Amino acid sequence: MPSPESFVTFYDLSSSDISAKPDVDTATNLNTDKYPPSDVYEQLADLDYIHVDRPTTEDRDPLGHQGPTSLSDVFEGLAQLATMGVVEITDIVEAIHREVILRPIGRFNEGNLSKWQRGITGRIYGTVRYITSVVGNNLTTGLWLYNNMTKQKNIQRLPRSLRRLVNILNGVMGDHLVTHKNPLAIPMDLYDSKNYLQRETLSGRVIILCHGLCMSHLSWNVAHNNSLGEALIASQPNATILYLNYNTGRRISSNGRSFSNMLQNLVDDNPDISQIDLIGHSMGGLVARSALFYGKEQGNHWVQRVGNLVTLGSPHHGASLERIGVFVQDMIGKLPFAGSLAKLGDLRSAGILDLRYGSVRDADWNSLPGRSVLPQEFRHPARLPLHVRSYFVAGTLVEGHYDSKAASLLGDGLVTVESALGEDAGEHTLIVPEVHKAIFYGVSHYNLIYNQRVHEQVAIWLLDNGQSDLNQMYQALRTRIYSYPNDLDVVV
Repeated sequence: MPSPESFVTFYDLSSSDISAKPDVDTATNLNTDKYPPSDVYEQLADLDYIHVDRPTTEDRDPLGHQGPTSLSDVFEGLAQLATMGVVEITDIVEAIHREVILRPIGRFNEGNLSKWQRGITGRIYGTVRYITSVVGNNLTTGLWLYNNMTKQKNIQRLPRSLRRLVNILNGVMGDHLVTHKNPLAIPMDLYDSKNYLQRETLSGRVIILCHGLCMSHLSWNVAHNNSLGEALIASQPNATILYLNYNTGRRISSNGRSFSNMLQNLVDDNPDISQIDLIGHSMGGLVARSALFYGKEQGNHWVQRVGNLVTLGSPHHGASLERIGVFVQDMIGKLPFAGSLAKLGDLRSAGILDLRYGSVRDADWNSLPGRSVLPQEFRHPARLPLHVRSYFVAGTLVEGHYDSKAASLLGDGLVTVESALGEDAGEHTLIVPEVHKAIFYGVSHYNLIYNQRVHEQVAIWLLDNGQSDLNQMYQALRTRIYSYPNDLDVVV
């Protein structure tokens, strides 16, 4: 069995800042007292997938730190979005119309498709697109001018219904909003417990909560007196709770890079921060993992201050719903006269695409044409930093402990138990002690952030802060945690 040093060396090779291919001679001239001679290191040096992910055009938040979305931003963004929607729908309707007319007479080929645009029907569709674009662009420009002329210093907060609409739009098509510079695109920011942008000087321990797909920083505090932030403050009154807000439609790896840069700036501006703990629900856990990966790769010193990582129902190895969605899209694309409907699936955001297999690195998508991700077996591993204590929480809809494959696959309704616990075959398995894993029965995916039993367990982990891990006998005897709806106390 490889020594602990072997794992450390392998992790450093896979996630440190390597600007060029390692020299084999250098790799084999390591101190032989610490690293016994072996061909393993030569093979590792030659592996193609051990490389640094190069920054992409989405390396940072493209809209900058603009703060909360205003009401005028919503009107301007919806006007632009309506124009985009009409044009997209026109394209799809035209494609279906073209296929219905040409396919039955055997003329659905490249030559006749090119003639279609010059025909009467093609010109009509082109006119609809042109008029829609002109009217929409003029309306958007007018709203933009009005927005900038009447910009108030104190932006009024949006009503709850509009906030939810903005969050959902970002989750469903957030990358499209960024591409078209739509003001509805949510910038990445940190908020304090009073729902104001973080501007205060920080010191001591900081706990950052990262929300999931189509949600926001406000989603943690929907239930009055039943929020995870309040539970953590009650157990650790000296800690500071912050909430990350971000565009969940962007690539997970792009959000991870932006989050890493943000945390580096936070530590630079607040050097008295002693420890950072990251808690992520669903996609938020993947964004936190991506930030740790790129922070380690880029040599950012904020990573060394991270003590704990807790993920709640995060699809570390993918979400079943997205896999079902792409399967249905492929099936529709193969049907006669309905193939054009498959284009509707391309409107979903890149962030949702990344959830198919839990992709947290640029290398899983930036070499592919179009908008897709690498198949599961070709994903690039993103290992957990060895110094960070990682805790994984999985929910399951069943209320009893049934040792069956069906119960495990059902999971919390969106994510299987194995995916939430980071369990997979081969190199993609996330190595976490069994006592750092917890399964909560009778808890759905979204209720993981509101469930009192989950709150208590997370508070226990953070309060312990790794002290129990020092007891090797305790680690060897303890198994994963099981919590049931009728428990009086959390099982630990």
